[in-house]
Amino acid sequence: MTSEKRYADGETYGYQLNLKSLLKKPLDNCPEREIVYRDSRRLTYRTLNERIHRLASALRQWDVGANHTVAVMDVDSHRYLECFFAIPMMGASLQTVNWRLSPDQIVYTINHSEAQTMLVYRDFLPIVEKVRDRLKNIRHIIIMTDDGNMPSSPLNVAGEYDALLAAGEPAFDFPDLDEHTRATLFYTTGTTGNPKGVYFSHRQLMLHTLATAVEFGCYDTIGRFRSNDVYMPLTPMFHVHAWGMPYVATLLGAKQVYPGTYEPALILELIRRHGVTFSHCVPTILQMILTHADAKTTDLSNWKIVIGGARLPKGLARTARDRSIDIHAGYGMSETCPVMTLATPKEDALNKSSEETLDIIIKTGKPAPLVEVEVMDSKGRILPHDGKSTGEVVMRSPWLTAGYLKSPVNSAELWRNGWLHSGDVGYIDKENYLQITDRIKDVIKSGGEWISSLDLENILSQHESVLESAAIGIPDPKWGERPLMLVTLKPKYQGKVDADALRRHMTRAAQAGKLPRYGISERFEFVEAIAKTSVGKYDKKFLRQQYGASEPYNESAV
Repeated sequence: MTSEKRYADGETYGYQLNLKSLLKKPLDNCPEREIVYRDSRRLTYRTLNERIHRLASALRQWDVGANHTVAVMDVDSHRYLECFFAIPMMGASLQTVNWRLSPDQIVYTINHSEAQTMLVYRDFLPIVEKVRDRLKNIRHIIIMTDDGNMPSSPLNVAGEYDALLAAGEPAFDFPDLDEHTRATLFYTTGTTGNPKGVYFSHRQLMLHTLATAVEFGCYDTIGRFRSNDVYMPLTPMFHVHAWGMPYVATLLGAKQVYPGTYEPALILELIRRHGVTFSHCVPTILQMILTHADAKTTDLSNWKIVIGGARLPKGLARTARDRSIDIHAGYGMSETCPVMTLATPKEDALNKSSEETLDIIIKTGKPAPLVEVEVMDSKGRILPHDGKSTGEVVMRSPWLTAGYLKSPVNSAELWRNGWLHSGDVGYIDKENYLQITDRIKDVIKSGGEWISSLDLENILSQHESVLESAAIGIPDPKWGERPLMLVTLKPKYQGKVDADALRRHMTRAAQAGKLPRYGISERFEFVEAIAKTSVGKYDKKFLRQQYGASEPYNESAV
């Protein structure tokens, strides 16, 4: 009678979207499939599940529970994957600590999150030892090692990770959490002031995982990711959950390979040994791999790779395609969990010429399921999808962060008029492909005209000698700003290519209509390396300071 009344009133069973649900499918489908860490550790999905239970059991002994935050500093490993599940499934929040930040920033993020427990990889102990006295809320520190041997440390530690798991119970009663319970937290950088805390609930991570699995697996296009793929992330697991792809890989029950730190020789060896077929990274990581000597003797023809975090330069895309790598771009932000668009060709475009396809795969991309993307002018008006109307990229989907932790002012600035404002400038074409032309703060204004730094970098990347290039605006007494191109050359061209050769290349692009004439740079600086952020993007903020560039323009200028 009660059941009939519930349904008569329109009520249904309130199933909650919890991360623990993702673990059931691989245990049904492929419990013995492997998860590999640097070839020093091999697990199965059955063992992974048991270790997740043991980790939760061990953490409970140290009072971790609901409303607690656990900070993790680790390289890309099976341990991190265990933390991706066990900590949120307990009702606690997983803080993925960016160990590439400065010590002051690391202290700020851990204190701001109010983390009480830390799991620290042994290589990062020197960082923690130097700042331990400044970590206000940390009560317990657990050391992670590759060999189980506890290193000597002045820290008062709770124990070694694997030893604690061995002492834990193999079955932990994970609660049925409210799906809106906060699951993860990390800090985004690249703006002025302190890093900002971005957080996601179980519901958001589940919906992102399901929609991303559909986007990558169900449509007839390139770059598909399915259960028979071998997955290796090349985006740090501390950065937006490695773009959320470890959750997708686990749902699919795909073989997973974790490289630890990013060493090109080891990465190429893991690709050879385990037949890695699917990865994702920023352009600089792929560039690093492809220019390594071992890449010449490694078969990469089965490798599918998604490029995000920065624009995929056409020159790099062509180099990858020449090696028979299946490559395309994707787009998202820390605030978007992150996958929002993918630059995969539609079915009717799969038979286009190689050059036409190349122009598609370097776009920012078309929206994933449940994603809305628009371009908005400074007055809040949605602009037409005509391939030319340019404004700020705004987004909506069920998995976007609700705001910045403890920062209502910045949260209100992020969310305006019901849309998440990206800070990116771009346009949408008639095929609904988004093309980002710049960050608002990175666009160059010369003689009253806007020049896209990303366009300049993309054009220069296609010169045979150029390894990497970054464009920034520098003050000019006549034009206000002019572009400065920072260039690193491929080894065999060093000392053989000068600024005139690169300027001629850009002039030809302008003559072909690919670049406005006022976008041709007069100044080229040849450097050994271009400064990058902690997640491998060009550090335009630092470069502007280094070269005395103009202050970035604010949003109202767009």
